[in-house]
Amino acid sequence: MSETASAAKKILVVDDETDVTELLAYTLRAKGFEVETLNDPNRSIGVARGFMPDLVVLDVMMPDVNGIQICRMLRADAKLKKVPVVFLTAKAEEGDRIQGLETGADDYLCKPFSTKELVLRIQTILRRVGEGAPETPKLLTAGRIVLDGERHAVTVAGQEVELTATEFKLLRLLMERRGRVQTREHLLINVWNYETEIETRTVDTHVRRLREKLGPEADWIETIRGVGYRFAERRPVEAANT
Repeated sequence: MSETASAAKKILVVDDETDVTELLAYTLRAKGFEVETLNDPNRSIGVARGFMPDLVVLDVMMPDVNGIQICRMLRADAKLKKVPVVFLTAKAEEGDRIQGLETGADDYLCKPFSTKELVLRIQTILRRVGEGAPETPKLLTAGRIVLDGERHAVTVAGQEVELTATEFKLLRLLMERRGRVQTREHLLINVWNYETEIETRTVDTHVRRLREKLGPEADWIETIRGVGYRFAERRPVEAANT
């Protein structure tokens, strides 16, 4: 059993192809994970509620209900909305990857895929989720944004905003390093734990989603063209008026 999977994390695999679910069940169980597989996408939410997985591996192109729809249902479910999702799909175009990430997926792997790479990505995501709360909980504020590390919650103008684990970690890092430019590569390493540069557009997609959720407070996150992002020391509108 691998050290990463020693806690017997639970993985739900949803794919209409039985050869894929059988392969992944064998591979993931060999790594110490508890695995539930499903070939009928219509049963995804019900099975997920009963199994309560730590992560879902989800095919995109399936009959009746596709992976994008299932991911949206997971994100809308009170018990499952924070469960990480990894998409598996034969749709390799950039627009397809962006759509998957915008739906709320945490990662995206194209078929045919390497089972070794998939396992590494799953371990990375679970490690990131496990590190979700800081060792020393603290409150971070900017304008009407309040990030509560102890409760792992964010409010804007007093209203709680639902963030994924990745979005929360991204916002927290930006707020902790307020006023300092964070390159896309730096964010990939520190938020996604990737040690090499892959898909920097992943950062852009998550920042765009994060801004949408922050609504009127979105302009605290500044784009530094050609470099990355920065959480402003002072709200840009206020700074412009001084």
